[in-house]
Amino acid sequence: MQEWSREEIEAFINDKKTGLLYLYTPLCGTCQVAGKMLMIIKELMSDLSIGKSDLNYISDIADQWEVESVPCLLIFKEGRLDEKMYAFHSVPYLLEKIKKTI
Repeated sequence: MQEWSREEIEAFINDKKTGLLYLYTPLCGTCQVAGKMLMIIKELMSDLSIGKSDLNYISDIADQWEVESVPCLLIFKEGRLDEKMYAFHSVPYLLEKIKKTI
């Protein structure tokens, strides 16, 4: 899972792509666990675009999307924010939610 810059996030949305953006902060322990879960998801769904970004560097964008806390998984469908997830229960749970949305 690659770190996306502000420009890469904007290009992803402007190109009307479908995929995931994982928002985290480096000192968040729960974020570390969620990140590992998403690395497994990336292996299982290798054709899906998945990026991550440190919320500290894109707080204005996060405000625009009304992100309430981290970890946060933003699910985009054709460039439109379709769902926000804050609970990362397990890999099977995430996989099911992502497949339902996308």
